[in-house]
Amino acid sequence: MFEQIGTYLTTTPLYSVEMISILVLVGAFVGFINTVAGMATIISYALFMAMGMPINIANATTRFGVLAQFSVTSAVFRKQGYLDLRLATKVGIPVAIGAFLGAELAALLPTNVIEWTTGCVIPLIAVLLFIDKKKITDRYESLSHSNMSIWKYLVFFIIGIYGGFTHVGVGLLIMFGSFFLLGLDLLHANAIKQFAVVIYTPIALVIFALHGQINWPVALIYALGNITGGYFASKVAIRWGERFIRVCVLIVVLAMSFWLIYKQF
Repeated sequence: MFEQIGTYLTTTPLYSVEMISILVLVGAFVGFINTVAGMATIISYALFMAMGMPINIANATTRFGVLAQFSVTSAVFRKQGYLDLRLATKVGIPVAIGAFLGAELAALLPTNVIEWTTGCVIPLIAVLLFIDKKKITDRYESLSHSNMSIWKYLVFFIIGIYGGFTHVGVGLLIMFGSFFLLGLDLLHANAIKQFAVVIYTPIALVIFALHGQINWPVALIYALGNITGGYFASKVAIRWGERFIRVCVLIVVLAMSFWLIYKQF
């Protein structure tokens, strides 16, 4: 079945109605989940690799849609009063500095290193999706420690290195980092995530572009879906669907992780 899907994706012309529809629809789904939860970028990797891209090209190509999507969602969160631009900038700067190093590593290292790293790390990050957010929120909601300190900058710098290397799961790391380290509720932490990604992604995007690793036609078409999904996700609260979404993403994450590791043998 997977071989048939791969054959279809690699033989269908990029500018055909079928391929454009697939890219936009999958991009919208990924944009939606990435905004309300996270980890869905792995679906982008799976799609692009099924189209015949090596993982380094898939990793780079997805960044343009990420930038477009989070630019829109940041504006929505800001308009609704949930985004503290000053604090988000303080978080975004160390993430961006780290992303420079991470993106350089991703651009220069062999693709099998990226596959191994992504395959091993994403299941660990996926655990964050199943943390009981309400219990943790009740525990931390009375705390107020949003001031940045050297060690907090260092934590976000390390998160940035990972984000530059691969975008899979970095949104969750930024969101939970803002939640635990800055004492924000998850809604405001999610808003911080949106803007921090906007700050660091252009740096990674430029590095990948200089190394010629972005498939621009695919990136531009896919970004249309990312923007659409992200916009609606930022406007709509779907409490009833959050558990279902987390389960679906976890299944994709584990399947992709297994495949990335298995193909090395």
